[in-house]
Amino acid sequence: MSQTGTQTRTAPQGRRPSSSSRFDSALGWSPGFGTNMVLRILLCILVFCIFALPFAAIISGAFDRNSSPTEITLLPKTFTTANFEAAAQQGLWGYLLNSLVVAGGGLLLQMTVSVFAAYSLSRRKFRGQALVMLLVLLTMMLPEEVIGIPLSLVLGDLPLLGISLRGTVLAVILPVGIWGFSIFIMSEFMKEIPAEIEEAARLDGVGEFRMLFTIILPLCKPALGVIGIFGFMMVWDQYLLPLIAANDPSDYTLTVALSVLRNDTTVGPGVLLAGAVMAMVPSLLVYLFLQRSMIRGITSGATKG
Repeated sequence: MSQTGTQTRTAPQGRRPSSSSRFDSALGWSPGFGTNMVLRILLCILVFCIFALPFAAIISGAFDRNSSPTEITLLPKTFTTANFEAAAQQGLWGYLLNSLVVAGGGLLLQMTVSVFAAYSLSRRKFRGQALVMLLVLLTMMLPEEVIGIPLSLVLGDLPLLGISLRGTVLAVILPVGIWGFSIFIMSEFMKEIPAEIEEAARLDGVGEFRMLFTIILPLCKPALGVIGIFGFMMVWDQYLLPLIAANDPSDYTLTVALSVLRNDTTVGPGVLLAGAVMAMVPSLLVYLFLQRSMIRGITSGATKG
């Protein structure tokens, strides 16, 4: 009997389905143009309208000469940069610089503390380790309004040192330097690193700092992307902390300054929209720069095994 009649076709080895085909299969969609494809297009348009149109309206109003808070337009009727010039006269560029300094310094300190704390909690064993992790998680459950008054007193008279940090950049950077969410994400990611890698490195005489910075940390790039984006957003969106830490309006960040200008009747809506665009651009740039690491970090747990 000829083997060609009984021979069955097999799929090429090593070829994996594309991400789009796996996504279609998970939703029950079939390839090709049809009812499912039409529903998919309509769903994408709906999601785009929900999330993208508000941003388009803000940008349009920022470049429109006659911006109206009761009218939403996707394209400016009369294109102008006068709103940004008026925003500069209100000092918003200086407030933006304050926000960038606070966000950069706070994020750098927060990621540094998170890496060292996560390494101690995930790769080392000590008495009371579970209690320390519990205290870290409890800090995530306290709203900032609860600790606002105690934090204001501490910033005005730093314990043991007896100095006041009000009106300084450190008054905003130091309180956001420790965030339970970042420590939790990093520690959980470090726990998944095989112990054999660390044991082999110790046989070669690798010390603690070299172990962390040359072996463990390079494997945690996806987690660093996650805490980088969320940490930046956490610091950038701070409102109460910069407000209680400031001694003078010149110490305000852009978030606080926009809230103050909103109550000023002499400032038009176009200036506020221009300030909103200024506050939105850094967040978008950070997300676009770190989005690949963030997606890998979020999906790493789902793709294991």
